[in-house]
Amino acid sequence: MGSLKRPTVLILGAGAVGLALAGKLGSVATVYAACRPVHAGAIRERGLVMEGVWGDGTVREVIPVTGPADVPPAIDFVIVTAKGTDTRAICEEYAGVIRGRPTVSLQNGIGNEEVIAGYTDTVIGGTVTTNFSVLGPGHVRVLSESAPMRLGVWSGDAGEALGELTGIVRSAGIPVEAEPDIRAGKWGKALLNIAVNPICALLRAPVGVAADEEIRGIVDGLVRETFAVAGAEGVRLPWATVDDYLAHLFRVQVPDFAAVYPSMYHDLRLGRRTEIDLLNGYVARLGERHGIPTPQNRCIAALVRCAEAHPDWR
Repeated sequence: MGSLKRPTVLILGAGAVGLALAGKLGSVATVYAACRPVHAGAIRERGLVMEGVWGDGTVREVIPVTGPADVPPAIDFVIVTAKGTDTRAICEEYAGVIRGRPTVSLQNGIGNEEVIAGYTDTVIGGTVTTNFSVLGPGHVRVLSESAPMRLGVWSGDAGEALGELTGIVRSAGIPVEAEPDIRAGKWGKALLNIAVNPICALLRAPVGVAADEEIRGIVDGLVRETFAVAGAEGVRLPWATVDDYLAHLFRVQVPDFAAVYPSMYHDLRLGRRTEIDLLNGYVARLGERHGIPTPQNRCIAALVRCAEAHPDWR
């Protein structure tokens, strides 16, 4: 990209994260957002409404799309923010757009990048630890920001693309850092979701419930199993020991998100499929492959699947 050319970005699966990102990037890039018709209609009519730590106001630069036919040929970056359960479907739908272009995963869970790599050689992994929510059609809030966005090369010759994208994100006012080991970064981000999301969903409680003495032992077991599986996968997590991470979880992460109901809670409440098989279920499957017992993760995953299958029980 030339220095005078305004970059063009396509965001796929624009819910809370994708719409907020689209609104923020709209000041420095031409942004197309593939979103649900209810959001697309509201944005076309009066713009994207944003509030919170990423700014308050109405963004009129975001261009909503509802299918690949709405996307122009000159796209510089594709950013996938869809739920992990929808990754393959949305990649299949937009396969012609993704092919040959640098594509980024800013999604919860582990394993999304492997799916995306089936559609393009240049994949960038990313994490974003920020509290996003949808308040209504075309209306999002960014309540808090706990850590910089992290981006790193997952596969292919993505070094130049990573540098360009990091510059775009930073120029939009989003804290961002290059992550030399994005696999470790993705596992590190997933730890929080593995440790607390399914418990909150099952108990219908916010993240602060993880600090309850009756719950801490379960959290401890989930984290220890995940560390063991990550080690068998050759992943070097950012914390030297399990105890170091548990200290960070209970001193920093749980207090930061204490009042937040995670997305898995909302998924169960609304009868939607959760990302449990990209979190605890993923850990359990890898544990079986490596011969590592994961009874806590296996149990939690089974309970969430049961809650998905029987919403009337809730």
